[in-house]
Amino acid sequence: MSLIVSAAQRQGSLAAAGTGNSSAAGLATHPGTPAAAGSPLAAPADVVRAMRQGREAALAAVAAQRGGFAFGHHDPESGRTLLAVDRFAMRTLCHRVVGSELRFAERADGLAGADDALDPQAVFDYLYFHCIPAPRTIFAGVLRLPAGHLAWFERGELTVLPYWTPTFEDAGRPGQTFASLREEFRGTLQAAVQRDLDGGVPACFLSGGTDSSTVAGLIGRAAGQPAHTYSIGFEAQGYDEMAFARIAAGHFGTKHHEYYVTPDDLVKSIAEVAQSYDQPFGNSSALPAYYCAKVARGNGVTRMLAGDGGDELFGGNSRYAKQRVFGWYQGVPGFVRSGLMEPLLERTAIGTLPLLKKGRSYIEQAKVPMPERDELYNLLLRLGLADVLTPEFLARIDQRAPARLRRQVWERAATGSEVNRTLAFDWRFTLADSDLPKVRGTTALAGVSVRFPFLADEVLAFSLKLPAEHKLKGLKLRWFFKEALRGFLPDEIITKKKQGFGLPFGVWATKHAGLKALALDSLTSLRGRGIVRPEFITTLIDKRLPEHPGYYGEMVWILMMLEQWVRRARPDGRALFQARGRTVARCSRPAAGRSRAVRGLNVGPVSH
Repeated sequence: MSLIVSAAQRQGSLAAAGTGNSSAAGLATHPGTPAAAGSPLAAPADVVRAMRQGREAALAAVAAQRGGFAFGHHDPESGRTLLAVDRFAMRTLCHRVVGSELRFAERADGLAGADDALDPQAVFDYLYFHCIPAPRTIFAGVLRLPAGHLAWFERGELTVLPYWTPTFEDAGRPGQTFASLREEFRGTLQAAVQRDLDGGVPACFLSGGTDSSTVAGLIGRAAGQPAHTYSIGFEAQGYDEMAFARIAAGHFGTKHHEYYVTPDDLVKSIAEVAQSYDQPFGNSSALPAYYCAKVARGNGVTRMLAGDGGDELFGGNSRYAKQRVFGWYQGVPGFVRSGLMEPLLERTAIGTLPLLKKGRSYIEQAKVPMPERDELYNLLLRLGLADVLTPEFLARIDQRAPARLRRQVWERAATGSEVNRTLAFDWRFTLADSDLPKVRGTTALAGVSVRFPFLADEVLAFSLKLPAEHKLKGLKLRWFFKEALRGFLPDEIITKKKQGFGLPFGVWATKHAGLKALALDSLTSLRGRGIVRPEFITTLIDKRLPEHPGYYGEMVWILMMLEQWVRRARPDGRALFQARGRTVARCSRPAAGRSRAVRGLNVGPVSH
């Protein structure tokens, strides 16, 4: 069920609590019925008052809100409607304009009817990102509010704009010492963890990494009793981190619970998890997260704390160091680069010699600016769009739309540091669009709520003022984080390499008959959807997956999860991009005068 606002309606706060069922539409208030004052999705009173003063006042009021939120409000006096979500989209809102009406719901499928066409550009985005980043959704005409944005609806016109832009103090603040920062950091984290506990069984995910281990230790202090920790393992070489989870559990004396996910578990739950989302979702860690939450729920846990955000706020992803190495190339004097290195390694046979190939590759990558350089590792692009996708599908979509969205997000942060800019970039694409939906969706499916203490406002504020060099010191990832928690975390956890709940799907799909059959059935069905070239699917299953299961298994996974979700959306077998009675085409470039009727939001070409 969705909510509808039109100029003729007289209605107060348009929000109500969701049902708790992840397959249901999020907002469940009938049009014309004000939400209860205590509704989790009701607009705060200060925002309601600010709306009457105009958009700028409303912007300031929303920017002053704290924590995870999503709310909508229609002011009957001014006829204005406001929607907003928090800085990381820990909660979500989708919307669409139909005539003079604004409709919105927590989930995209809460706004789409059975007759609505799917958006081919969104399918392309899914294959590119392995999720569908905001503002687009899988349904043509339905949009999702990006993290840190609000929507303002007045006189039939919708404007979507950011109310908050990350502003970093790259060099830190004068007078800051490591000791003072360390004490503030520890106290800030402790307060965030304590606030996120619900008074029930104190519990958290535990992968054995620094973030989840920190949360586990701080829960013990905040709750006055050991945390219940939940870990997932895999009987597959190179994927199992249970040894590190046990080290953390033993160090903090937690009540530790383990579950080893099997290929049979995947066969049983892939369709259930895929179809629980409101659109295709390809983060393969969703299945382990689901089983982790499912075990916790069986033990009476009602809320789990997750460590998501620590890497992205404090510089913990390995590619941050890798991109810094490429950035060093710009420090080489120009005459050396253009007069010696590039001519020698790029334009002569010397660059093809075994010992110098890496040098040539380094120069070729270093010359590409961020964030475009990051695209060089994109799985879909590396496989080749024309080799993977059908000509008919390619004709429907704008191939450079993802790159434009990435560039738009990249340029938004207020910082002179590439490290900080990369962090802010990941807040949008890694956290808001992928990791948080993964955890939020799977915990909801298991019947558990989730909180993210690393994304608390005070932790975010601390990260913004922390010197950039404290996050990536030389090539040392999350230097400050680790040094500040040295003595609290076990040394083995501080020095371990990041892994997480990585899923050995590709390895298992080559060995387990049931899983291989499920993947083959899914991809065989996908052949007839007009998206992926049939010959690519044949080569992927018969040749590439057996040769490199870990690498090509990712492509098999995202195609399989796409097909599993589509089976729910199109159980009658209708064409994906066809609404009843008409076919939805797609421009390859936005034509003049054809932009979507949403101001302040660039989503590329529109259906027509």
